[in-house]
Amino acid sequence: MSNAGTKIGMTGLLLAGLIGIVGYEAVKTPHIRHLSIKNTSLPIKYVRTEGEFQYLGKNEIKKVLQPLVTTGFFDVDMQAIQAAVSTLPWVEKVTVKRIWPDAIDIKVREKKPYARWGPNSLITEQGMIFTPKNMEQFQTLAVVTGPELQQVKVLEIMKGIKTALADQSMELAEFSINDRWSWKIRLSSGLEILLGRNEQLKKLQRFLKTLTVLGQEHVELIAIVDLRYPNGYAVSWKPGAAENDLNAIATPKEQIHKKAIQSR
Repeated sequence: MSNAGTKIGMTGLLLAGLIGIVGYEAVKTPHIRHLSIKNTSLPIKYVRTEGEFQYLGKNEIKKVLQPLVTTGFFDVDMQAIQAAVSTLPWVEKVTVKRIWPDAIDIKVREKKPYARWGPNSLITEQGMIFTPKNMEQFQTLAVVTGPELQQVKVLEIMKGIKTALADQSMELAEFSINDRWSWKIRLSSGLEILLGRNEQLKKLQRFLKTLTVLGQEHVELIAIVDLRYPNGYAVSWKPGAAENDLNAIATPKEQIHKKAIQSR
């Protein structure tokens, strides 16, 4: 082969090599992009829901998730899933993460009811108010009410009162604070205790100290105890109960102010 032929041959090989390299790059880039698109559309095969559920049904979670997990593994909106599950009344906290290659893992913490907040809602021990669809199974919980946005403070007061009453074997049924911050208590026995707006805890403790002097038989006949007096309290008897001379059974330091209030 001549030198000219050799040069032409080598030039041809170089051109072929260049064309091959250019062609590889031209094909390689679209190929990578194609794989990327394919990866983002990997289907979600499993949606795992974890948590200890007493009141929250998994079908409720499934219902809100269904329209959100029909996209691909990489396309699914994790924030949207978290927000959707968080809207369920019984959900306190949600964490969501992808599990390669085809699963979404959802951990849910359920709210724990501590008391009823008004007639239609519940409140957690941390002061979170929520309204479930069915309140029938929570009628045995104590009822707490208070000024708007003050539920945490009201709940803390209620806890202290509940403890003080429990020390006297009394069970709290209702505790309310009105907009003027006047307190009222109702026990499971039906006894109502009016505490007013000033020195409420001091007045309650003073009343509880007189219980041993009054005796259980007298306490059970009382419908209302009004503690809104600086140095004593007034009582209203249950209908049909004979009025007792409580001053006769009280010590001088525990004289009971007998200003009458009407029975309900």
